[in-house]
Amino acid sequence: MSVTTTRSSAPTSEVSRLANGLTVASVTMPGVETVSLGIWIGAGSRCETASEHGVAHFLEHMAFKGTERRSARDIAEEIEAVGGDINAATGVDSTAYYARVLAEDFPLALDILSDILLKPRFETQELERERGVILQEIAASFDSPEDTVFDLAQEAAYPDQPLGRPILGTMQSIGEFGREDLTRYLGAHYHAPNMVLSAAGAIDHADLVKAAENCLSGLDATPAPQPEDARYSGGIRHSERYFEQTHLVLGFEAPALHDPGYFQMQMLAGALGGGMSSRLFQEVREKRGLCYAVYSFAHSLADTGTFSIYAATGPEYSDELFAVIRDEIRRAAEDGFHPDELARVKAQAKMGLFASLESSAARAEQLARYILLYGRPLTTEELLEKVEAVTADDLRHQAMQLLASPLTLATVGPIANRARFDGIAEEFVLPPRKAA
Repeated sequence: MSVTTTRSSAPTSEVSRLANGLTVASVTMPGVETVSLGIWIGAGSRCETASEHGVAHFLEHMAFKGTERRSARDIAEEIEAVGGDINAATGVDSTAYYARVLAEDFPLALDILSDILLKPRFETQELERERGVILQEIAASFDSPEDTVFDLAQEAAYPDQPLGRPILGTMQSIGEFGREDLTRYLGAHYHAPNMVLSAAGAIDHADLVKAAENCLSGLDATPAPQPEDARYSGGIRHSERYFEQTHLVLGFEAPALHDPGYFQMQMLAGALGGGMSSRLFQEVREKRGLCYAVYSFAHSLADTGTFSIYAATGPEYSDELFAVIRDEIRRAAEDGFHPDELARVKAQAKMGLFASLESSAARAEQLARYILLYGRPLTTEELLEKVEAVTADDLRHQAMQLLASPLTLATVGPIANRARFDGIAEEFVLPPRKAA
């Protein structure tokens, strides 16, 4: 099999592409005796049709339930016999199957991962058992107001499209899937050009490539279909289910990953609600005592992004909490940020970046995601430069962009002063009204 290899600016990081289009990437970490490795597929819940809602997550759940060569128990016993662990996860835009083992056992881990992707059995008994597990997982999410409010926010931001549907699926959709549905989705999206084998730790790149050629040459070499374009619209969703607190999510359209404003919006999220020194934490919790937790974050995909703020408080304080959050966004847009605030946010970003470099699992995932999203690894130097390039004016500009965005608002739980709360929502993005 033909292999093309390039070396990144970091001397221990290498990337190769096999003849079938599979990308193989690795980063060597001196002093580490284990290897974290996984196969990342550039397909998740957003690649589902309406009739497939939840199938990507169901397929991931069936990963370790048996192959043509191994039973579910065989998989568990083989990986644990060498002290390793194995797992999988489904996201909006990707699905991952990964393991961590001692350096000498990476061929076994890769063989198991390859086996579950290329030769899954999908036995009826295991499928029915796992269907029950997923239905319980969905039921558990109903008992979590935080899960519920974020699902509602996603539905409001991206209505009538895959991005607006929960990754888990619904009771009805999960209840209807059969073996052929899992096989169809796997065959349509698990193609070599849409996949990355990534490893970090005590790994030799040439050995990894050779093992990949032996285990993964049978992957489909044709390009996988692209998901439909995302369409952010914003909207309001309320759930009147009773909880002791009112849970609130505010959302706004944010830059996509390739947009120049992506890193600026990440820094704004840190300044507004990224830590104990952030404005929202200080104003909402420390000064007013309105809630226990409040935070903001920006999440971006290749073609869209959202900026979200979450908080929970007693029903009698929900309108006040909403108003304070609104005022803090306005203050950021009108007055900007002090240089000291920007410096703190940059320090937090650098700390997070360097901390991730110390984890083999984080580095393997980071390497795979960069390749799926950017087509190549991003070096630490590049990321630091992007962080350092953000200015206080950039933060103010991005805060102004939030006020120009259609509002996404989701709440779960009772709201005592509904009239005032709804009034804040109606005029949220408008400038403050002047007294007559």
